[in-house]
Amino acid sequence: MEFLIEGEGPTLLLAHGAGASMDTPWMTALTAVLAGHGLRVARFEFAYMAGRRTGGSKRPPPRVDLLREEYRAAIAGLSHDGPLFIGGKSMGGRVASLIADEVGVAGVVCLGYPFHPQGQPEKLRTEHLADLATPTLICQGTRDPFGTAQEVAGYDLSDAIDLHWLDDGDHDLKPRKRETGRTLDDHLAETAQVVADWIKHWAG
Repeated sequence: MEFLIEGEGPTLLLAHGAGASMDTPWMTALTAVLAGHGLRVARFEFAYMAGRRTGGSKRPPPRVDLLREEYRAAIAGLSHDGPLFIGGKSMGGRVASLIADEVGVAGVVCLGYPFHPQGQPEKLRTEHLADLATPTLICQGTRDPFGTAQEVAGYDLSDAIDLHWLDDGDHDLKPRKRETGRTLDDHLAETAQVVADWIKHWAG
């Protein structure tokens, strides 16, 4: 398994979302800002996504149990000093939250959590979040179609979970500039500051 590693400091291991690789402009931009705040950010890809780089088909992600195994393998394969934080964009963050308690990491960072499939708010992916014991930070856009601020307010979430809302942000945390006067870069900068402060708090 290959990693893209940038920065120095407490280590944050990030996985990508379901349909995009670890080196998208979004992941690259956020990583750079996080590294600028004194974090060591390591990115990796699940096998189905890595396979696309060698001419593989654009198949959807495999079942979540396999993704959990691959995330555990990434943790085992990453060298780091001090506490380890794990997380990811959308699906990557969800998988990290599913294994966090069993692998004993210092914390989880979810960037745009997919609380339910888009357009299917009745199919919740929140059962494990009610009992999650690992400190967790979820950065979410208030109009995220995978879980809006109004929807999430009604969910049963563990006290270990901190929510940071990005005003008018979508699933990529991007706001509508006409509505807010803010840009995606503004929200990525805010997210990076919040994540860095949160990680440094829990890193001790």
